[in-house]
Amino acid sequence: MAGVFAFPALLPNFVDEWRLSNTEAGWISGLYFAAHALSAPPIVALTDRIDARRIYVAGALLAALAAVGFSLFADGFWSALTFRVLAGIALAATYMPGLRLLVDRYRGETPSRAISFYTASFSLGTAFSFFLTGQLATEFGWRAAFAATAAAALIAAVVPLALGPALPEHAPVDRTGDGRGVLGVLDIRPVLANRAALSYIVSYGVHCWELFALRSWLVAFLSFCVGLQAGTPAAWIAPTTVATLSGLVAMAASIGGNELALSFGRRRLIALVMVASAAAAAGIGFTVSSPYALVVGLALAYTLLVQLDSAALTAGSVETALPGQRGATLALHSLFGFGCAGIGPVVFGRVLDASGGGGTASSWGLAFLSVAVVGTLGPLALFLLPLRLAPPGDKN
Repeated sequence: MAGVFAFPALLPNFVDEWRLSNTEAGWISGLYFAAHALSAPPIVALTDRIDARRIYVAGALLAALAAVGFSLFADGFWSALTFRVLAGIALAATYMPGLRLLVDRYRGETPSRAISFYTASFSLGTAFSFFLTGQLATEFGWRAAFAATAAAALIAAVVPLALGPALPEHAPVDRTGDGRGVLGVLDIRPVLANRAALSYIVSYGVHCWELFALRSWLVAFLSFCVGLQAGTPAAWIAPTTVATLSGLVAMAASIGGNELALSFGRRRLIALVMVASAAAAAGIGFTVSSPYALVVGLALAYTLLVQLDSAALTAGSVETALPGQRGATLALHSLFGFGCAGIGPVVFGRVLDASGGGGTASSWGLAFLSVAVVGTLGPLALFLLPLRLAPPGDKN
């Protein structure tokens, strides 16, 4: 996770150094997640056949390789894009396989709670990524910062080796003799027929569009706010530090959101949160010329709203998965979610370029407004998709 947001953390630096447009910056951020989305289905579906631990370790090693490559060879749009795509594939081999590694070994009575803590760890990793990259880049330059993320990935590759085997009821099944081959692993038709899981998957895609548009552009947004207040003590807290705090806020929100979902009903809570976060997105961009302290507070509050439904959405997909389809369900969950995550930052950057290049409050306001429009689709997916299966333990 140390390298996941290394590029967004330093986005203003790369825009200046490599003379990138906002759209190009959006492509580098977005294709990272698009690469994750496209590679996730075959990788995650393989966890129905292969112990997720083996896949996770391979992914962590690839993450280290991609970070070293970026550190040594990135010098513009195309080279940066190449190494970030490799890093996105590495994320696909670690994030959802890591979740599968956990749930296959979990012995508790409330798996959704374990899932919420795991999902929240993504936000903790986000905070660490922004903080580590920002601090090291300030002291030693961005190449050293990316090299440090490679070292963190190597440590992550070692940790799972200490874990025991999967529980027998969740162990992957060797189907090499069933004649289905790789296409059998990638058969998502049963998942598409499971409308209970599908409603969570579609809503998760909406959530990821909003979340990763925010995370990819938060530092640039706050940096522009600081620039508008030059000559005043505006930057009492650096934009990368705010992004770090937003990751910590998101972690707490993700765990707390799942606990609220268990008490008040998962679908009801998710819909309410999505409406609130869309409303926040519609307004926050237009506040960029406000006092920096106010913008920081609003950004952290918006982060809380965006992240509040994250664990509940993933738990919903896992708990409504059909027997023998947990890997395929997670694969589609990851494909659609991170596919939308790949589009969100690009559209955001394109709106900035089309509305003045991000040089005015209205430009940032329109970019965030585009996020709000997408955000309204989540509650619709939850309640308009026909539910053919009653989600186990899911209160409406």
